[in-house]
Amino acid sequence: MSAPWLIVGTVPDDGFGLVQGACVWDAGKPLEDRLVVDGIAVPVRRGTPALIAAACAACAAMDIPAPLTLLAGDAGRGHGSAAAYLRLKENLPDLRPRGLTFHYLFPDMAGHDMVLLTALELAERPVLVADAGFMYAAKMSGQAREYDLFTPDAGELAFLADELAPHPFYTRGFLLGPQADTRKLIRRAWEAGDAAKHLLVKGSSDYVVRKGEILAEIHGPRTPAMEAIGGTGDTLTGMATALLMSGREVPEACRIAAMANRLLGQLAQPTPATPVAGLIPHIAEALRLAQRS
Repeated sequence: MSAPWLIVGTVPDDGFGLVQGACVWDAGKPLEDRLVVDGIAVPVRRGTPALIAAACAACAAMDIPAPLTLLAGDAGRGHGSAAAYLRLKENLPDLRPRGLTFHYLFPDMAGHDMVLLTALELAERPVLVADAGFMYAAKMSGQAREYDLFTPDAGELAFLADELAPHPFYTRGFLLGPQADTRKLIRRAWEAGDAAKHLLVKGSSDYVVRKGEILAEIHGPRTPAMEAIGGTGDTLTGMATALLMSGREVPEACRIAAMANRLLGQLAQPTPATPVAGLIPHIAEALRLAQRS
């Protein structure tokens, strides 16, 4: 049996506890109950559950095993995230995952460094992907280049490019807004040592980047209603994770995921009121078309 891939993140509910196990996207259940982690239904609204749901659906489409998941209940005070950091330190040596995708965890520097050191001490170094809060901690730790992939949106890219900012709230204004040059921010983040080896920059155009150099740009198709749906950046990271699990190299996985995420808009024909969970059933067809493009 091949080594597992682990997705780690939170749900905004302090009462959720700490759940670890296999995830399933059960197409036979009502839409709001289709994501199941270790037998527990997890609502898919945005955030880590949207990422996991997209990864599960993509894995099913490619006929590969779904990832394992570690989910902590954390409404923002950090207690659930602290429990997740400790669980990872304890379990990673036995689990020996071939890949780790980190999503939102409270950006605790000590917790981040403990988990990263544990991962790097494994006999075989796992592929490391970070988005959201864990990406913030990775940048702030000065160890961004230990990661294989970050998946920032435009605002997060500006934070990565600001070598002085200790947190996204403190990103300097000249790096933000419509006047910001994405290409310059990408180069700046890499040269400062604050970017992973690869970036998948999410926005009106998506950029696939390796060591500060843009390898691909994905400009369309564009579905305006998608911009109003919270969680579409999470589905993108979820599909990229599944493609990495299938054996794709990082740039190819990012390019296909970016195209597939855009095709979801064409296939689902959403309105601004469409929940992100309503996009997940179209992932199989979106990936099929994206791989042919």
